[in-house]
Amino acid sequence: MKILVSGGLGFIGSHTVIELYNEGHEVVIVDDLSNSQIRTLNILEKLTGKTIPFYMLDCTDMGKMEVIFKSHQFDGIIHFAGYKAVGESVSKPLEYYFNNLGSTIQLSRLAIKHQVPKFIFSSSATVYGDQKSPFTEDMPLGITTNPYGESKAMNERILTDATLAYQGFNVVLLRYFNPIGAHASGLIGELPSGIPNNLMPYITQTAKGKREKLYVFGNDYDTVDGTGVRDYIHVVDLAKGHVAALNYNHKGIDTFNLGTGKGTSVLEIIEAFERINQIKLNYEITDRRPGDIATSFADCSKAKRLLGWEAKLTIDDMVRDAWNFEKRL
Repeated sequence: MKILVSGGLGFIGSHTVIELYNEGHEVVIVDDLSNSQIRTLNILEKLTGKTIPFYMLDCTDMGKMEVIFKSHQFDGIIHFAGYKAVGESVSKPLEYYFNNLGSTIQLSRLAIKHQVPKFIFSSSATVYGDQKSPFTEDMPLGITTNPYGESKAMNERILTDATLAYQGFNVVLLRYFNPIGAHASGLIGELPSGIPNNLMPYITQTAKGKREKLYVFGNDYDTVDGTGVRDYIHVVDLAKGHVAALNYNHKGIDTFNLGTGKGTSVLEIIEAFERINQIKLNYEITDRRPGDIATSFADCSKAKRLLGWEAKLTIDDMVRDAWNFEKRL
């Protein structure tokens, strides 16, 4: 199949491109480089041995995107493109809603017009809000705590309505939990622009000396050691989940959690990183962050049952691969 990957040079998108090629698919990448780097394209071509068609475009630009759809006959779309910094979404809500909703609407319109039968959307566990874990796909959308999370929930509603209105438009919503790790080659991984939004880049940058100290936000939650618990999943496992979703034959819309089904605390991640990589981290416990919840982990049984997919890689794999990537920068 020929697959359009929006945001294909980002953290999850780039790993998915590799897994798509591993399964014999063709890929076209669209990315505006707002939170990615062009060097990733060269690395992807080196790792896959392919020349990958690339367009530096914003997916909200309907006219320019139309040209791409006229130039290629796509069998599927995997839509990663979108702003993703939770804190920034609070200070720039209009930019987040315009970009995150607009890109989905424009790609959906083009998919319907050009009869692209498969549309896979990059959603998030944030849509569950502060409900009780483990989260299952049949739970109602929760109360989100920031415009980023709300944009994911709104996109899910938009895509649901579109599948009801347009026969032949088939969507899979993939709700990610907490992707970390990097490709085994050490050549691609999480490379945030500016201040990291996620835990692992903070850890690796502190280990490398780029940051003086790692801050752990709160140790008074009702968890195993008082720190927040999340379902961390290796980015390569997550990428393989997209390939499984692409191979899933269904009509209309369906939703899957992509996680490990197991929660790990922040201090447990730190301990694993120190143990596997033989590095002592300088960290400090500080106050909770507003909007953070105590525990978030998935029930992934539906993905195993219907997609034939489950996470294979461990926390030890995740912290080893993340550090292997950081060391090469």
